Amino acid sequence: MRTNYFRRALTIILLFSITMIHALAGPGQRIVSANGTLSEILCGLGLENQLVGVDVTSTYPASLEKIPKIGHNRTIAAEGILTLNPDVIIYTDQSLLLPTVVKQLSSSGKKVVEFKHEYSKEGAIKLIREVGDYFNAKPQAEKLVKSLQTDLTKVKPNAAPKKLLFIYARGTGTLMVSGTGTSIDKMFTLAGHKNAVNGFTEYKPLTAESLITANPDVLVLFSSGLESLQGMDGLLKVPGVANTNAGKNRKVISMDGQLLTGFGPRLGKAALELSQKVK
Repeated sequence: MRTNYFRRALTIILLFSITMIHALAGPGQRIVSANGTLSEILCGLGLENQLVGVDVTSTYPASLEKIPKIGHNRTIAAEGILTLNPDVIIYTDQSLLLPTVVKQLSSSGKKVVEFKHEYSKEGAIKLIREVGDYFNAKPQAEKLVKSLQTDLTKVKPNAAPKKLLFIYARGTGTLMVSGTGTSIDKMFTLAGHKNAVNGFTEYKPLTAESLITANPDVLVLFSSGLESLQGMDGLLKVPGVANTNAGKNRKVISMDGQLLTGFGPRLGKAALELSQKVK
C-alpha cells in the first residue's frame, strides 16, 4: 500500500514538473522576417513553424510560399506586418526597409531586431551564428556553418578567371548592370572569377556602349530575368549583347536569384554552381 502511495505521489510530482516547464517556456515566438536570407536561416534552425510572415525574397525552402507575404524592401508597410500580430520582426541592414516603417514598428511595442549582413564568407557565418544565438539555437547554427564551410571547400581556385557581367532584367524596359560592392560582385570573386565592370558601385542602367566596352566572357542573369526577356534569343536582341564575347559564344548563365545573392546557409552551393556553370 505504502509503495503504491509513493508511486502515485512521484507521478504527480513529475507531471507537475513537466507542466511547469512548458508553462515557463511558453509557446514559440511569432516571427516576421523581412529578409529572404534570415527566413532561410530560421528554417535551417528548425524554426519555420514560428514564421507568421515573410517578405517576397523568402523563396527557400519552397514551403515558405505558404506563409503570408509582407511585400518587398521599400514597399513593405508597418500595418501589414502588425496585422499578423508578431512577437518579433527581424530584418538586416541590407533589407532596405524605410526608416519610417522601422519607427512605426518599434513604436508599436513589438520587438524589432536588425542584423548586420556583410557579403562575404565571414559575413554569412557571422549572420548565421548571431541569428542562432538570438533564438537560442546555437547547436543548430553551428551545423549550418559546418555545412557551409564544407561546401566552400569544393570551390577550387581558377587559374584563368573569366569576365562575368550580371544583368538585372524585368523585361527589356528594365535592364541594370551590377557594379562593384554588390552581392553579385562578391559572388563572382568567391566563385573564382571577376566582374567585367569596375568603374562604378551598385547598379546602373545598361547601355549598348558600356556593354561592348566591358565585353564580358559570360553574362549572368536571374532565372526570372532571363525568362522576362523570352530566353536566350530575346537577350541576344538587346542592343550590344550580340557584339560581346558572351553573345557571340552564347555563353549565358541563369540562376535562382535568392541562391545567387543570399549569402546565407547555401553560400557554398551557390558559389560552386556558378563556378561549374562558367566552365
